[in-house]
Amino acid sequence: MQREQDLYPPIKQMLERQGYTVKGEVGAADIVARRGDEPPVVVELKLRFSLSLFHQAVARLALTDTVYMAVLRPKGKTARRALRDNLALCQRLGLGLITVRPDGQVEVQCDPGPYQPRKSRARTEKLFREFDRLTGDPNAGGATRHGIVTAYRQDALRCAAHLAENGQSKGSEVALATGVTTATRLMRENHYGWFLRVEKGIYGITDEGRAGLVHWAYSWT
Repeated sequence: MQREQDLYPPIKQMLERQGYTVKGEVGAADIVARRGDEPPVVVELKLRFSLSLFHQAVARLALTDTVYMAVLRPKGKTARRALRDNLALCQRLGLGLITVRPDGQVEVQCDPGPYQPRKSRARTEKLFREFDRLTGDPNAGGATRHGIVTAYRQDALRCAAHLAENGQSKGSEVALATGVTTATRLMRENHYGWFLRVEKGIYGITDEGRAGLVHWAYSWT
């Protein structure tokens, strides 16, 4: 399928099997379907997700509550995430979503209607933990010139600063001095390449770690 028009035949057939009379390019709508005295069904076609497609679909809600977006089913590495994220957005906006496979198979991912997302208590608690662990407001105003500062990075900086000042140290000593209870594990994992395992339980700081203290100096003190 190379054109938006290629999506029309399989969607029309699907709607006709449900008893709708279907016509294309009616007014501003790509597809309009009617069944008896029911409100019309409007479908907007695009080969792929785009902001303009969402704009069009939302505008059609002024005509009917039964509005679908239809796209060629995405493929590739990011396809599953793209479909999941756009499906969630459709649900939040009260839109339906239809995907069409290259072989013409039509899949209704969701129908239009009000949507009340379930809150995740675990995610909320994780957000609060990260909030409480962050020192100060290192990402104020969306300032990400150096990158996003996380509580984990701040802990790593505290450990690196202790090693830079005191030399090679036991993990337990670093934990006691810095208040980073997970210091030994953090230095062992060494996600940023800042730490060097000298011998069992004893760590030093690398050149990358010293550079990190300079680069991220604003973010944790």
